[in-house]
Amino acid sequence: QVQLVESGGGLVQPGGSLRLSCAASGSISSVNVVGWYRQAPGKLREVVALVTGGGNLNLADSVKGRFTLSKDNAKNTLYLQMNSLKPDDTAVYFCYSNIGGRSYWGQGTQVTVSS
Repeated sequence: QVQLVESGGGLVQPGGSLRLSCAASGSISSVNVVGWYRQAPGKLREVVALVTGGGNLNLADSVKGRFTLSKDNAKNTLYLQMNSLKPDDTAVYFCYSNIGGRSYWGQGTQVTVSS
């Protein structure tokens, strides 16, 4: 059983930056896939950034050049650095992990981009 706890969300003005963190209760060094999804009001949950255990990165086109995914295996923590934020980035952001074919989700953290 793995628990994921996100933090770092909040209100930011357009053009600003936030860094989301996802602390895992277990090791994330050998997961199949780990990353971030987001869900805006009235929309489906969508991939923001995912990385496989082999290091293959899948980054949504809408965030390329602005968001960076990284992880600290020693701290069992995943990060999403978000720069040049836009109002369209407003959503609840969820940490995600797949370990041995089983999916785990965090509770979500709200990101609001507004002036």
